[in-house]
Amino acid sequence: MSENETKELDLSTAPIGKTMLNYAIPCIISLLVAALYNIVDQIFIGWGVGAEGNGATNIVFPLTTLALAIATMIGDGACSFVSISLGSRDSDRAHRTVGNAIVLTIICGIVLMAIYLIFQTPILRLFGATDDVSELTRTYARRYFTWIAIGVPFYMFGQAMNPIIRSDGSPRVAMAATLAGAIANVILDPIAIFILKWDVMGAAVATVAGQVLTAVISIVYVCRMKQVKLSKDSFPLRGNLITKFIPLGFTSFLSQFSLVLSMAVMNNMIAKYGALSAFGEGGTGDTPMAVVGIVMKFFQIMISIVVGMAAGCIPIVGFNYGAHRFDRCREIMKRLLTYEFCVGVVALLIFELFPTQLISLFGTGYSDTYYAFARVAFRIYLCAVPLDCVCKASFIFLQSLGKPVQSTVLSLIREVVLAVPLAAILPWVFSQLFGSENGIYGILLSMPVAVVITFIIAIAIDLNMYRQLKKQEEAEK
Repeated sequence: MSENETKELDLSTAPIGKTMLNYAIPCIISLLVAALYNIVDQIFIGWGVGAEGNGATNIVFPLTTLALAIATMIGDGACSFVSISLGSRDSDRAHRTVGNAIVLTIICGIVLMAIYLIFQTPILRLFGATDDVSELTRTYARRYFTWIAIGVPFYMFGQAMNPIIRSDGSPRVAMAATLAGAIANVILDPIAIFILKWDVMGAAVATVAGQVLTAVISIVYVCRMKQVKLSKDSFPLRGNLITKFIPLGFTSFLSQFSLVLSMAVMNNMIAKYGALSAFGEGGTGDTPMAVVGIVMKFFQIMISIVVGMAAGCIPIVGFNYGAHRFDRCREIMKRLLTYEFCVGVVALLIFELFPTQLISLFGTGYSDTYYAFARVAFRIYLCAVPLDCVCKASFIFLQSLGKPVQSTVLSLIREVVLAVPLAAILPWVFSQLFGSENGIYGILLSMPVAVVITFIIAIAIDLNMYRQLKKQEEAEK
């Protein structure tokens, strides 16, 4: 029996629960580890530099996320398309998709790095490095961003190859590549910050070193893939192929890019309304900026688990859909949405019950105002996470079925149509109704309001898709 036949047997006949577990756990770990890059930096910066350092990383964080958005669009789109191609036994389309994804990622990484380095000052101002925060925070942001920009091509390559490696039937290799980079980052961070005294620059250098290691491991694997065999014919860019797999990853792009847009709006709103609020120590938005950045990191941890569970199922759903096993697609859908909701409930309990303990991981000895705002931010901003988990899973499941229109529309509603305008409008509304010092609460409420509306729409789309799969299943009998 060939390797591809063995994979077909596993994905189309093996127990669904066990198969989901085998693919999801490595994917969850990979994404968690990827999330830890910024989180580990903030922890060490919090202890070794202070709140201004954490405020600086919060300003740069959306720009890292933009690189991730492009990488996941290419990688997740290729992963979905390769899985469907393998399920329908089209090996030529599979290897050309991987080759085109590699070339696109390299080009995009180099171009984005150049843009970041050339237009550093206006870009940082756009994302919150304004006069509403201290000069020290702005200095740290510039120092941190320079090195992060240099590492962008390596970061994007490692992140784009991760789902492609999973589609080749090697989720553990994908996990190991990311894990190796994160371990290097954890080891190098304290050396660079506490021993070499490089403050935020040291954290950035450690991060880039880990990203380079992940990229190198990924290169080694893609040269020796199991199911997909690369050749010279794999790499010439093909417009007709790119236009097929890129739309499948557009939802992944939106989920990340919308975070860039909302953070650009939020950072500026937080700097403005944070300075006016009771939490604006010294008349600046430094404290709210630092705290919201940390809250977003915990949200990122939760989303890494949620997206990891769903993205881990992409090869399974795509393969079974390509093989016309619609019954298994329906079963995976039911289990996935249930599991995701349960993860959200657990996360909600942690966020609501232990905000002080969570914020203290990023340094202690701050003012009472700092901790007071942290409790408010955790409990309001993250109050709808169980519903958001279901929404995120819905986006990715539709993507794995090769349904880019439904997936993209749903993601657009959550990430662009609602999240970005609400982050700009609600603080103004609150300031008008309750005074400018309360505008900060409008910012914190923007996400849960967007989530509730999106959840209602997502459930309707999910039920419709479930019925469609049922009809396709009956038509096959």
